[in-house]
Amino acid sequence: MPDDVVAARAAAEEESAFSHPAVEPDATAAYGDHPDQLIDFYAPRGATGPVPLVVVLHGGAWRAPYDRRHITPFAGFLARRGFAVANVEYRRGPVGDGDGDAVGVRDGDGDGVVGGAGVGVAPVAGRWPDTFDDIAAALDALPALAREALPQADARRTVLTGHSAGGHLALWAASRHVLPADAPWRVNGPPPLRGVVALAPIADFEIAQKLAVCGGAARQLLGGGAHFADRRPYADPAMLLPTGIATTLVQGRTDLVVPEAVAESYADAAARAGEVVGLTLLEDVGHFPLIDPVADACAVVVEEIAQLAW
Repeated sequence: MPDDVVAARAAAEEESAFSHPAVEPDATAAYGDHPDQLIDFYAPRGATGPVPLVVVLHGGAWRAPYDRRHITPFAGFLARRGFAVANVEYRRGPVGDGDGDAVGVRDGDGDGVVGGAGVGVAPVAGRWPDTFDDIAAALDALPALAREALPQADARRTVLTGHSAGGHLALWAASRHVLPADAPWRVNGPPPLRGVVALAPIADFEIAQKLAVCGGAARQLLGGGAHFADRRPYADPAMLLPTGIATTLVQGRTDLVVPEAVAESYADAAARAGEVVGLTLLEDVGHFPLIDPVADACAVVVEEIAQLAW
């Protein structure tokens, strides 16, 4: 397919994904004192008994302008399909890059305005260690918060999903038991998850950096400079294998934001570690249909979640 056709399709996919109004949650709870340490809860529609809990981690290259609201249509879609849903917010980056300078690149999810287009100064990606502190704290607090907010949720059937940078965080959260021994987020055993469904995840930082995914966001997340190499063993899912957690990656083959090669590299790393990771590749699908409720790709995502949850 010609590059201009792929680019035009990608722009249309992005426009569609961000065209839906935000879906308000049924309840919101704090897991910390910072304004970003919140979890929105969506009750399952039409459920008559206990249902699986899907934990959603949003993307946006770990950058501050991209908050959880852009993925609320996806969270609402999951709730309409009968799942209990927890949509997690977390701290993202301030303006400037990991070395203290602004970055004159377009990030993969826009230009600082969700759904926008153009070239401008991209905000910095993430905070070290705050972004990781928050994901760990949110997942640790979630069982108690979910019992209060979503009595229908069956925590024994929890599936973790995330899109793009959120896909990275989902994979990372499922690997805390294999973090280095001195990692503050390490836990003693595998998390109680039915599995992980990572959507176009930034799953391998080495190849993401080589491909300049989201304007070098992975390097920024880890603090830039020499920190990239030093902190990768604590943050890069491709270095935290095997996890023993059932894992599926869903990836569009025409994704211009997080190319297919990133997911394939993670799957290869898992295989070398003796772990089988599912990799569902969708033809003629880019980055955003995976979280767009009107896209066929989103229905595929929900089916992958259901296969693990039920």
